[in-house]
Amino acid sequence: MNLPLTWVVGAGGLLGRHVVERLGGRGVLFEGPRVPWSEPERAQAVLADAAARLVAEASERAGGRWQVVWCAGAGVTGATKESLDDELAALAAALGGLPDQGRGGAFFLSSSAGGVYAGVGNPPYSEESPVKPLAAYGFAKLEAERMVADWARRTATPALIGRIANLYGPGQNLAKAQGLVSQLCAAFLQRRPSHIWSSLDTLRDYLYVTDCADLVLDGLDRLRAEASGGGLVVTKILASGQALTIGSVLGDLRLVFKKRPPIVLGASPASGLQARDLSMRSVVWPELDARPSTPFAVGVQRTLNDLQRRLLEASG
Repeated sequence: MNLPLTWVVGAGGLLGRHVVERLGGRGVLFEGPRVPWSEPERAQAVLADAAARLVAEASERAGGRWQVVWCAGAGVTGATKESLDDELAALAAALGGLPDQGRGGAFFLSSSAGGVYAGVGNPPYSEESPVKPLAAYGFAKLEAERMVADWARRTATPALIGRIANLYGPGQNLAKAQGLVSQLCAAFLQRRPSHIWSSLDTLRDYLYVTDCADLVLDGLDRLRAEASGGGLVVTKILASGQALTIGSVLGDLRLVFKKRPPIVLGASPASGLQARDLSMRSVVWPELDARPSTPFAVGVQRTLNDLQRRLLEASG
């Protein structure tokens, strides 16, 4: 059987680069173009052209089998509506470049569990829970989900929507105002205090990025097996299933660092846009979750080692 030609959009980001690394025998990597994200109109044109080229090359190289793994998105909870609208326009452009009938294709969309469940107030959250965003970021994620689902049904192309918990691991962009684990590790290495803007009893589900990448690729395999050529749309939470308080995270980091990480507690206007408890429990395809996962302390150590290497390279 021909392996699908796989285009990872956002391959330079935290999840995207690990999906590329883990692709292995589950697909053939499509060498997509560099997308000029800072120039929205150009980015849209590049994405539409690349989508069309993906399908054409799949006909020649992969028996017509292709898949898009959409991991792009620089938005965070406090992102502006303009930047979020640009991301939605980019997604629409890529979808518009794909065929009207997606025979042989499949699509994965990276969404945010925290963004869409932030205001529900009845944890733990599953795919059966209602959605209630509190910020423009969460509303944008829901709109992206709607766009992909509508496109999938219209074109009879199966789609998997992954509502991802708090992702962490090697390669996180420290310039983004997110990523508690990476931010704490960076502060420790740079010998400066970390600012924490949420209560220490705030609960989050921390998913190691390699575990998430494997779930994405296994989910796409399962999607293809069940789709039978139709526009099947599946929404699945991608999470570890174990929520930790920020206080617990600091305790685990203390064991890894072998000293207490210096922190400064504060308050932020964005805190009101986030729930205190974002525990997750997936009930869709639970057999995909029945696998050994990366222990939190191991993931922290790997993240710390990666940051140490990157800081040494930047200074030398």
